[in-house]
Amino acid sequence: MEARKRTRRWVMAAAAGAAVLALGLALFKPWLLFVDVRVDEQQPTVAASAVLTPPAPSATSKPPSGTTTKMPSAPVQLAKGSLISHEHATTGTVRIIQQPGGSRVLTLENLDTSNGPDVHVWLSAADVVEGTAGWFTAGSAEHVDLGVIKGNQGNQVYAIPEDVDLARYRSVDLWCVQFSVSFGAAQLAR
Repeated sequence: MEARKRTRRWVMAAAAGAAVLALGLALFKPWLLFVDVRVDEQQPTVAASAVLTPPAPSATSKPPSGTTTKMPSAPVQLAKGSLISHEHATTGTVRIIQQPGGSRVLTLENLDTSNGPDVHVWLSAADVVEGTAGWFTAGSAEHVDLGVIKGNQGNQVYAIPEDVDLARYRSVDLWCVQFSVSFGAAQLAR
């Protein structure tokens, strides 16, 4: 009788342990840390001649009324930054590029970071803070979510919605929504 009770307890404990393990695996997806996803999307080419600088207005001249700003005929770089590591080792370059039609994209170039569950690409109003103090900075700041990261390595392009005022966002963050922590971030220089 006593042996049966002991066996039953062990079976119940093993079943409970298996359930906890299955739930933990489903939530945390630890195998992603060992699997790389490489993405190599075509990056817009920005030529030095594509950067348009309007002439400086003189004190006596006014632009003619009814004039419009000419759209560039090639992609123009609006901002650039280098990714730094936060929770996970992260390297690469971030660019914001305006396309000839006026649409804007964010590019991740030569990205190398850890894979993880629910990592998103954010435009963030927060400044980048190095070290562990910067791991949570973007989570409390205004941000625009450009979507789930396509891969943890390579070159990627993300569309920026037309209504986004880029002047409000100073950085790009690779944000793990599930754990509320930054994998890496880049301060944007304009």
